[in-house]
Amino acid sequence: MIYLMGDLQGCCDAFERLLAEIGFSPSRDQLYLLGDLVNRGPASLRTLERIASFGGAAQAVLGNHDLHLLAVACGGRKAGKRDTLAIILDSPKRDHWLHWLRHQHMALHAHGWLMVHAGVLPQWSLADTLALAGEVETLLRGPDLVAFLHQMYANEPARWDAHLQGTERARLIINALTRLRFCSADGTMDFDVKESADDAPPGLLPWFNVPGRQTADVPIAFGHWSTLGTLDRPRLLPLDTGCVWGGSLTAARIDPRSPLQRELISVRCDRAQRPG
Repeated sequence: MIYLMGDLQGCCDAFERLLAEIGFSPSRDQLYLLGDLVNRGPASLRTLERIASFGGAAQAVLGNHDLHLLAVACGGRKAGKRDTLAIILDSPKRDHWLHWLRHQHMALHAHGWLMVHAGVLPQWSLADTLALAGEVETLLRGPDLVAFLHQMYANEPARWDAHLQGTERARLIINALTRLRFCSADGTMDFDVKESADDAPPGLLPWFNVPGRQTADVPIAFGHWSTLGTLDRPRLLPLDTGCVWGGSLTAARIDPRSPLQRELISVRCDRAQRPG
């Protein structure tokens, strides 16, 4: 069976309970994790160890918190007050885990679903999204990563232009794939509003509601947006149900013979942080 799972954020106890609830077996099943594997929760290192123990039966896309860990590790970003990354950064296997994260994905397309952490810009087709994610994956695994991580944090450029190059191009791709919630009708991204989809300010839309979105016919699974709630739309599968904020951790069971049909399974998280 195929399972897609939302943001873990170091909540390994909830992760273990959900794995038990779904009866996950790495010899039989495949697990896809939608980013933000670490941070804010109490057991980021144990979470990575558990995912890695499944070998090829588990694959992950990276979220903003995962990239934050890479940036903090190289001095490109200061650790935040609520970060819970020290256990990884102080680990004797620190370099191993940073290397492991660098070799995860920015987007995946499998079993009929495009998987990203946050969103997809309306101008991008499925092929565009995978190609642009591949550009960032090459950067993550290459010799120029540390220099880029010192320049990764900015909100500009906010609108896609195929002629973008270098740092600006990589930054925009990362911001879209790991931070996007709202944008304007022309695809200009906004990173200030974090409310539910129904509370969009004038001139902004949830990225998946932009008219003419090139991936409108592509099933997309994503995390990142814990205030979004459920969507009764067959080609959209939001799976961040706010575990680290005291909500739940959710998996979608996908039947590969009928990939648009999904069964949601959730467990409550036993530890709440304050959003921030």
